[in-house]
Amino acid sequence: MGYRSLESCLLDLEKNGHLVRIKEEVDPYLEMAAIHLRVYEAKGPALLFENVKGSKYRAASNIFGSLERSKFIFRDTIDAVKKTIALKDNPIEALKHPLDNIHTAFAALKALPLKNPISKPIFHEEINISDLPLIQHWPMDGGAFVTLPQVYSEDLDKPGIMNANLGMYRIQLSGNNYELNKEVGLHYQLHRGIGVHQLKAMNKNIPLKVSCFVGGPPSHSLAAVMPLPEGMSEMTFAGLLGGRRFRYSYKDGFCISSDADFVITGEVYPNENKPEGPFGDHLGYYSLQHPFPLMKVHKVYARKNAIWAFTVVGRPPQEDTSFGELIHELTGSALKNEIPGLKEVHAVDAAGVHPLLLAIGSERYTPYAPTKQPAELLTIANHILGTGQLSLAKFLFITADDTNQLHTHNVSEYLQYILERIDWSRDIHFQTKTTIDTLDYSGTGLNTGSKVVFAAYGAIIRSLGKEIPSELKDINGINGIDIPMPGILILQVKPFESYEETKQTIASLNEQLSSKTTALQSFPLIVLCDNTQFAAQTLNNFIWITFTRCNPSHDIHGIDSFMEYKHWGCRSSLIIDARIKTHHAPPLILDAETEKRIDRLWAKSGSLYGI
Repeated sequence: MGYRSLESCLLDLEKNGHLVRIKEEVDPYLEMAAIHLRVYEAKGPALLFENVKGSKYRAASNIFGSLERSKFIFRDTIDAVKKTIALKDNPIEALKHPLDNIHTAFAALKALPLKNPISKPIFHEEINISDLPLIQHWPMDGGAFVTLPQVYSEDLDKPGIMNANLGMYRIQLSGNNYELNKEVGLHYQLHRGIGVHQLKAMNKNIPLKVSCFVGGPPSHSLAAVMPLPEGMSEMTFAGLLGGRRFRYSYKDGFCISSDADFVITGEVYPNENKPEGPFGDHLGYYSLQHPFPLMKVHKVYARKNAIWAFTVVGRPPQEDTSFGELIHELTGSALKNEIPGLKEVHAVDAAGVHPLLLAIGSERYTPYAPTKQPAELLTIANHILGTGQLSLAKFLFITADDTNQLHTHNVSEYLQYILERIDWSRDIHFQTKTTIDTLDYSGTGLNTGSKVVFAAYGAIIRSLGKEIPSELKDINGINGIDIPMPGILILQVKPFESYEETKQTIASLNEQLSSKTTALQSFPLIVLCDNTQFAAQTLNNFIWITFTRCNPSHDIHGIDSFMEYKHWGCRSSLIIDARIKTHHAPPLILDAETEKRIDRLWAKSGSLYGI
């Protein structure tokens, strides 16, 4: 039986030891987020804040704080969802075994949204934005944000819930020059369905009606981040996963989720933008202030005893990591069936998801050829970069493994497999002046940067070094050297000044290292950084700085590089410049004073509820 509300879910979590209540008054300015981050890092339970300073409403976070807890929440429906998705990918299976799959048909009935009778009262009060828990997460944030919103919009040409879009796009509630209670900021990125809806409204010169739902059954939140095909309603998935039909009605022309705890309705007018941000985001940096659509608030509704659901994002892993893990758990082979030849793909969370994608494909084009080299892999790579949000990948590593022993989720083993085989003179493929993730500031502008595909296949051509060669320890301009994993050297050099100055740095390295090709043979990859101690401390540190601080077209260099008929390559080690650049967004840093203040919760009980 699916949860009827957010509170029913939280009570179930509490009953089974997955939730604790925080009864002390907590400030929504930095404190609530800091508590959440500390509890999440300790692999702690979901949190219910019962006394939010300045608001009468309770707030809940860390609901999806682990894959285990997420699977527990959907324990009654997860198998049926997997089978339904599998049947969609393989409908012949349903015809072969109709009785085995009859339960899936019954589960699918829950996917049909249910419109409530117009006369049925849904919400108990109309409130203002200022009545909500206005949570500011990071010190440099532009104000308070909704971080678990379900943003609903409809297609003007095909109105109705079955063609609607439900997405999770952050909403700025206060700060900047927004007029409190009358205006909020609507931030959405590339490849989001709401953009199609807004374009149609702009072409008709009419405002787009938008509803923002907060809370409700947890399946609604997951549906908002589910990468469904364009034109497929997320509300159907919410019903299927929640085991309960998505209930809704209309008021003043706006769709109202009957089970949500809060609903903010408003209109987005053509060509009306306001500065939104900064916001501490899931790459571990602030996304900076930029013009984004302005939503003029119509009305705000709250259920009786409503609970404000929120999360905190920052340098991964964070709670949103569990969303990705659960989506992978549910979709199974769906992507493999969509992209012929693809066996496995992994958006690496430690790199902020979109900056780094690892893939395993097939290589079947020329089995008769004596030399093994990427062929089908390049076709698969192009398909990946043309598929939904996978197209936001900045670094795509792809290989084939004839033994089927390699897996993308073992990042260190996967990268070593690539480095043992890759030929930098042949296997590098750039896309320049293209779109990248909105939150990635390594590029040349908002949404703008470059991509690179590293495709490796064939026999091992080198062994990977594990000790720093003595002849590399006396390189001029190097302030530190370390090995984060076999085959990779990280070099600490002076801070980035400009790309003109970088040319001199690379030229100096090239001059010194060109004569040391024997030593470099075991180290095909060199990464330049600001602090080798930090970069080599953990694999996650290395992954984070390397792939979030590099724009491939500008920051990839090579020893003994060449350009041949517009193909760039290098005959010795590849160099990735992962230093912080002058145009990068600042990294997220916890506020020391806030950390001291929340110590009171731990000091009071010896530990915060067993954490």
